[in-house]
Amino acid sequence: MQAQDRVSQSGRAEPSDRVGKAIEANQNYLFSRQYPEGYWWAELESNVTITSEVVLLHKIWGTDRARPLYKVEAYLRSQQREHGGWELFWGDGGDLSTSVEAYMALRLLGVPQSDRALVRAKDFILERGGISKTRVFTKFHLALIGCYDWRGIPSIPPWIMLFPDNFPFTIYEMSSWARSSTVPLLIVFDKKPVFVTDSAIALDELYAEGIENVNYEFSLCGNWADMFVWLDRVFKFAENFNLVPFRQEGIKAAEKWILDRQEATGDWGGIIPAMLNSMLALRVLNYDVADPIVERGLRAIDNFSIETEQTYRTQPCVSPVWDTAWVLRALVESGIAPDEPALVRAGEWLLDKQILAYGDWAVKNKQGQPGGWAFEFENRFYPDLDDSAVVVMALNALRLPYEKLKDAAIARAVEWMATMQCKAGGWAAFDLNNNQNWINALPYADLKAMIDPNIADVTARVLEMLGVCNLDMDENRVDRAIAYLDRQQEADGSWFGRWGVNYIYGTSGALSALAAIAPQTHQRQIERGATWLVSCQNPDGGWGETPLSYNDLTLKGKGVSTASQTAWALIGLLETAKATGKFYKDAIDCGV
Repeated sequence: MQAQDRVSQSGRAEPSDRVGKAIEANQNYLFSRQYPEGYWWAELESNVTITSEVVLLHKIWGTDRARPLYKVEAYLRSQQREHGGWELFWGDGGDLSTSVEAYMALRLLGVPQSDRALVRAKDFILERGGISKTRVFTKFHLALIGCYDWRGIPSIPPWIMLFPDNFPFTIYEMSSWARSSTVPLLIVFDKKPVFVTDSAIALDELYAEGIENVNYEFSLCGNWADMFVWLDRVFKFAENFNLVPFRQEGIKAAEKWILDRQEATGDWGGIIPAMLNSMLALRVLNYDVADPIVERGLRAIDNFSIETEQTYRTQPCVSPVWDTAWVLRALVESGIAPDEPALVRAGEWLLDKQILAYGDWAVKNKQGQPGGWAFEFENRFYPDLDDSAVVVMALNALRLPYEKLKDAAIARAVEWMATMQCKAGGWAAFDLNNNQNWINALPYADLKAMIDPNIADVTARVLEMLGVCNLDMDENRVDRAIAYLDRQQEADGSWFGRWGVNYIYGTSGALSALAAIAPQTHQRQIERGATWLVSCQNPDGGWGETPLSYNDLTLKGKGVSTASQTAWALIGLLETAKATGKFYKDAIDCGV
């Protein structure tokens, strides 16, 4: 059956020829990309650090020759920019830490220091301060192979694993991604290994001040955060004199935590950083490469990797649940019949992926019963609110052979989401009340991503789900969530977006939520958000926003037009029209 036949089943009026043909082409494309099992899954792109760190891991384990890592060289060369460096994100002008890790990987792959690409990279790196100015995690990876001194790596005592759940600080005050990446590092940071790799390398040429002049102490800032620098010095003193209390007990607890959280597929946490760090911890603990735990872990990393005829690269994560839910929503909303067999197959696949086991979220949420979905194929410990809400909206739009099973799954999800509401009224991605911001002041936390507080875009997604699907949740919870979203609106009418770039994404989500859940009482807020979106439309008709807007507010809503950001803006404006009757026709027509 062709897509046009499916469209005709909806009974909707045909759109303009141009739009109609675009919809039909997209529908045909999506149907052609569906996997036999029913799901959709596309590549999750990343910068080159992930692939560079995979090269390092295989060199440390000695498993590099069993994989086509020689193709990584071509991939890294293809990603180098004219200035000699590599980017953290498109158009950022080059990133120091990313460039150092790419340089390291090329050297590990046997590329000589005299290679033209590395000469250009070296100049780029030295102009920006060299290795000493890189992030903590870059220095950590270099320390593993003797290219940086462990004295310059923060110390985290393994005994933090022994804190009881009711202690003021435990690992469960970290975000899920920080937790699953940090626990294995408690072992690695304690042992401070230096591995000899093939090829063995030194990167002395990347120290701008000269390797003999490196200062490995953390600088004092002159504020309260200096207490953590002094604590780090105390921890290092204890390490040097073998005075770390409960050291072995902490290491054993961390090892058990790692083993308990490995999926049957070999994954940890559904993200490559947690997987790589867990594999490093097992290597430090002298696990054998033939151990089934290690074999599963290596296989999981392979499954995150993409090989082409010329290149080999690794994704930071995989997104089949997210991709499938969004494709289903797009197909149904564009006119495909909700009981179309291909959609039914996808819906049944999603139902099978509902997580009915308790995860890390249950440590702080004692009332909740399982019922969420994760981003990946398998990630039973870390379902998230964003995926769960989108899956519910996708399932609700379908007609499945067993509607009662679908309704029961949706009810479980909504009940779980209700119990995950944070004290401030919003929802976070993975955890409940995960908001101790002081953790971001730790020397280890220079990425400032250690917590998972409630956030506008996730809150908006849950509210949109309730409104679109006409689902019940305790009225007080809904009112608190709407009030939270109100408070998060910026003075210019926009909303911040954490899980998509950035204010365009956040504003689109908030408008969709308010239009679905509270259109009559929030006309002013909706119109202010829509007005802001229109104000940042580009002359070419599209919308775009650079990730630089996270650090520079003058760049809010500014950037080269992209299809995704244009689509987000159009969704926000179309939802505004439904809620207020105010149709921004010129902006929408130009965007389309």
